[in-house]
Amino acid sequence: MTEYAFVLKYRLSHGTTGEAAVEALGAAGCTDALVGIGIAGRLALEFDREAEDAPSAIASAIDDTARALPQAELIEIGPDLVGLTEIAELLDVSRQNMRKLMVGAPGSPLPAHDSSTTLWHLADVLDWLVAVKGYRIDPELRETARAARSINLDRLIFRHASTLVTA
Repeated sequence: MTEYAFVLKYRLSHGTTGEAAVEALGAAGCTDALVGIGIAGRLALEFDREAEDAPSAIASAIDDTARALPQAELIEIGPDLVGLTEIAELLDVSRQNMRKLMVGAPGSPLPAHDSSTTLWHLADVLDWLVAVKGYRIDPELRETARAARSINLDRLIFRHASTLVTA
């Protein structure tokens, strides 16, 4: 068993307070998450969960949360979409160093979103840093980032496919 660190972000159903959500999670035995309730109507769960692999850790946390908060809507799984600051913090380098390394570098990962804030899939960045730049990256972080990206993309495709079918 390996421990995986990840974040699940939810939108709470109308009328559910953060405090009520925390109590429901505790009553359901979902006690291995640090709970953030700083934004009204939102819930962030920072898990450190043991499992055979990252997808299993994330799936079990989603299942546990769904049992405790059946009306809550999963927004995003992290670590996935990240900016230069988050990448730099994960690698313990300066943001400026990360910018020089990534922005405009031949073969660097393409952003998933490019606007006033540029975002990359963390898995793409980590894989590139290992393969091209020779960085040594924690394998659990790479596995978790890949699993988060995969699940987020699957959910996005499903959500858009459902919208097309009902339109």
